[in-house]
Amino acid sequence: MTTTPAFRLDLAGLDTRPAQVWGGVRLVPLVRAEPLTDLRLHQELYETEYASVPVERRTSYTSYIPHGFVADWTRDGTAAAAYGTQLASTQPADTLPERVRLQPPRRMAKREGRTRLRFLPLHLALEGYLALHFGGPTVAWEQWSQQALRRGLSPRAEEAYSGDQVRGLADALRVFEIHPGQCGVAVYVADALAAAFVVPHPDDYRSLHRSLLLDLYGELIHHYGTLSAPVPDFRADLRSAPVRTLADLRAAVDEQERAWARFHGTTMAAGLLDADYRRRTVHRLGRFTLARFVPDFRPKQENHIGEAITDDTGRIAYLKTFRLSESQVRRGHLLDRLAAHDWHLGRTAAALDLTEPQLGLRLEAAGFGHLLRQDILDHYRKKADGR
Repeated sequence: MTTTPAFRLDLAGLDTRPAQVWGGVRLVPLVRAEPLTDLRLHQELYETEYASVPVERRTSYTSYIPHGFVADWTRDGTAAAAYGTQLASTQPADTLPERVRLQPPRRMAKREGRTRLRFLPLHLALEGYLALHFGGPTVAWEQWSQQALRRGLSPRAEEAYSGDQVRGLADALRVFEIHPGQCGVAVYVADALAAAFVVPHPDDYRSLHRSLLLDLYGELIHHYGTLSAPVPDFRADLRSAPVRTLADLRAAVDEQERAWARFHGTTMAAGLLDADYRRRTVHRLGRFTLARFVPDFRPKQENHIGEAITDDTGRIAYLKTFRLSESQVRRGHLLDRLAAHDWHLGRTAAALDLTEPQLGLRLEAAGFGHLLRQDILDHYRKKADGR
């Protein structure tokens, strides 16, 4: 894998359509004027929902993994056939299985031929977050425990909820229409951006629309879905527009659509689109590139991790994001700051405008207390108590 310089997400080529609201869930359709035809996505369901996938020697990723995606592409730019399409079959079409059921793959992403890749949607991004500075201290400073020096951050765990546990999401996906040309959706819960999902082709989206229920969502989104009141539906109001003819009406409607697109891009999705990300390439797919990305972990701000497939011009063909909770952002921020200062507590504390005992107690509160020697941690507690 290779890491590229900081970049920003660009949804060029995708237009928004009016949002659809169900209770606390708001779905914003994303449509393409020109679908991508030389890359197609297909879903596979797995019989074992909880699985362990080796990612490195003596390191595995264990999670709820109910499905995977298969990407097919062509090398010459011609249209790619949907996965499983064949010219002839002796089996009657009405007896073919609706979806293939397999065991989860043994890798996060694995090539299955010259132009086919299987990968675990969203888990690529989550594994990248969990692997953040996973090796632990790079220098054996005296404050770190033997476990930290020998095992790093292993084990590392985070909690998440499946989409069917987010209140209102299943009903929203079932009730709302799919627009012509729709290739994606932005999911808001209590008007907080929960996830963005984009695929290359409208046919792919139609088959993967309800796969959002199999995805994982953070604690914040589950909390919002459980406790939030219904959100308002933004309806177009043309009464103030000077409408006298059908042409005036068309112009007023077009302006409303442009206004909604500007509002979505500059306000509602600003936390996703205005952030800087660090991207790591996972696989090359002809003229496409599969990569995962993490933010700069800005405390008390909106932060997302995700994965994307981009074409040779940088246009997004596939996108899936996960919103981090504030506690997850703090953990990422602390790990980044420690790594930037070679895991030296004193220098890291100074950079954060903290004392060393304050930093030590923040590490404990973030769930990293086991990385510090017990006597050091006890000393920090006494300092904090004024003893």
